[in-house]
Amino acid sequence: MSFSKKHDLSARPIETSVPCRIDLGGTLDISTFYYPLMHLSPLTFNIALDMRTRVRLLPYPDKMVRVSSKGFDSVEYPVGEAPFDQPLGLMFAIAAYFEARGIHIVIESASPPRSALGGSSSAGVALIGALMKMNAEEYGKTLSLKNIALLAREIEALTAQAPCGMQDQLAAAYGGVNAWYWRPGIGRYPFVRKVIVRKNHYRFLEDALLVAYCGMPHESVNINGKWVGQFLSGHFRRAWENIVQYTHEFVNALLRQDIQTACEWMNRETAIRREMTPDVLEPVGELLVDSALEAGCGARFTGAGGGGCLWALGPKDNISHLRADWEKILSRSENACLLATRIDGRGLVFH
Repeated sequence: MSFSKKHDLSARPIETSVPCRIDLGGTLDISTFYYPLMHLSPLTFNIALDMRTRVRLLPYPDKMVRVSSKGFDSVEYPVGEAPFDQPLGLMFAIAAYFEARGIHIVIESASPPRSALGGSSSAGVALIGALMKMNAEEYGKTLSLKNIALLAREIEALTAQAPCGMQDQLAAAYGGVNAWYWRPGIGRYPFVRKVIVRKNHYRFLEDALLVAYCGMPHESVNINGKWVGQFLSGHFRRAWENIVQYTHEFVNALLRQDIQTACEWMNRETAIRREMTPDVLEPVGELLVDSALEAGCGARFTGAGGGGCLWALGPKDNISHLRADWEKILSRSENACLLATRIDGRGLVFH
C-alpha cells in the first residue's frame, strides 16, 4: 500500500470511534472451531456497548510513527522499524500496512484496560478507518465494513501469534445486537450477520442488562490457548457441540424476547465452559455468577474470561435486585465496579 499524506493533520486531525462488546458463544469465531463444526451452523452473539474507543491521528515528525494509549507507555519508531511483538504492536502493524509515516496515533478507550470487551481489536478497526480517511482519494469506498473487519482480524492474527476470532472487529464495525454465523467458503465472506434486536427495542434489552468490571485485567490468550489445545487434541468435542446448541437456543429465545429462557441457556453455556476451564472465572467473577443464579438471572464472562468483565441478563425486577447484590460484591475489590453503559447501534463513526 502506498501512503499519500495529502490530508493536513495539523489543520484537521482525523478522529474515528467504535464500540466495544459483550458476548456469548465466543471462540466459535475462530476457524479452528468453526470449520470442524460447520455441520452445526456455529455462531457467536454479541452486543455493542457505547463505551467507545477513539483513535485520533495527529501530525508528527516525518518518517516517525508514535502510538499513545492509556494504560501503556507511549512508543515511537521510524517507519518500517517497529516491532510487532509488543503491547501496541497491532497499531504499528496496521500503520505498516498503510505505510503510514509522520503521524501520532492517539487511542482513548472508555472501557477499562484489558477488560475483555474487545478493546484492542476495536482500536484496530478504528485505526484502519482513520487511515482510510487520511487516504480517501486512494481508497474511496473500496473498503466496506466487512473488509475493514476482515483486514483488522488478519493483521491482528499476525501480531497475536495465536488463533484469532473476528467477533470483536465485527461488533466494532457494525455496532448493534447481532448473531454472526460462521459459514466460510471459497470466494466468500466467512460470516453472515443476523440482527437479533433492532434499535427500537434496545430499551427493552437495556433494562435487562448489567455489566461489571471485576477489577482484575484479563489475558485472553491464556484461556483461548487452553480451549484451542483441548479441541485440537480431541478433548471436549461434545462440549463444544453443546456450546453451539446453547448459543442457538439463547439467540432464538432473545428473538422472541423471552428473557427468562435466554437466561437458562446463557447459564448452561457458562457452566460448560467452567467445567472445561475452571480458571475462566477469577474469585470475584465466581461470586458475581453465583449471585446472578440466586437472583434468577443469567451471567456470562466476556471474551475468554480469566478476569475483565462479566454481564448479566434477567427480567427487569430480577436485574434490579441483582444490581444491589453486585454492587456489594464489587465494593470489596479495588477498581471493581458496575459499568454505566447502553447499547450502541452506530459501529464505526468518522468524527
